[in-house]
Amino acid sequence: MEDNCFNQTVFLVTLLLAIAASSVRGHSTRVGFYSSTCPRAESIIKSTVESHFKLDPTIAPGLLRMHFHDCFVRGCDASILIDGPNAEKTAPASQFLKGYKVIDDAKFQLECECPGVVSCADILALTARDSVVLTKGTSWAVPTGRRDGTVSNASDTDGNMPGFQDTIDVLKQKFAAKGLNTRDLVTLVGKHFITIWLDLPNATVDTQFWLLIFNL
Repeated sequence: MEDNCFNQTVFLVTLLLAIAASSVRGHSTRVGFYSSTCPRAESIIKSTVESHFKLDPTIAPGLLRMHFHDCFVRGCDASILIDGPNAEKTAPASQFLKGYKVIDDAKFQLECECPGVVSCADILALTARDSVVLTKGTSWAVPTGRRDGTVSNASDTDGNMPGFQDTIDVLKQKFAAKGLNTRDLVTLVGKHFITIWLDLPNATVDTQFWLLIFNL
């Protein structure tokens, strides 16, 4: 059962990478993008995630979920991190996101090491990878070189992110719009809601929800 959970997590991340790849077309992304401009970038991010994980292991699924939210709305552009009265992070769908302090900590250390070089979008992608590794998942090489977006609207999440009240047909439509199929829906939505459930005290899961998932 435990190995199956890890395999599901790796599958989820593979899908995230597929979304990420489709959302940075036109940008020059490659593995080792910062090898000459900020060679310690990935090790700094990794050590930052590790230090926070030791204090709070639930930060790992939180960072993975944040990366998912970022990619699903406007592409992997770190728009989920932008502050503002009507930014994405203020939307109801973003209410239970956690991990902002980890991103801020990593960004601070990177700015001390190599100012203005590493994008927040890449920090999100790398922290998601490192989180999976810390929970005994498989590592992978992350292409970097993403650019940070400058637009973040809470309204962009409306009708875009998977929601608790969505019917199965609506969920299928949302995933189809991203080039994802029913199997992807089961894996991503299942993990997505389980992460929220684990973070909520006295939370319960509607039996009918699981029956719908199992019957897809």
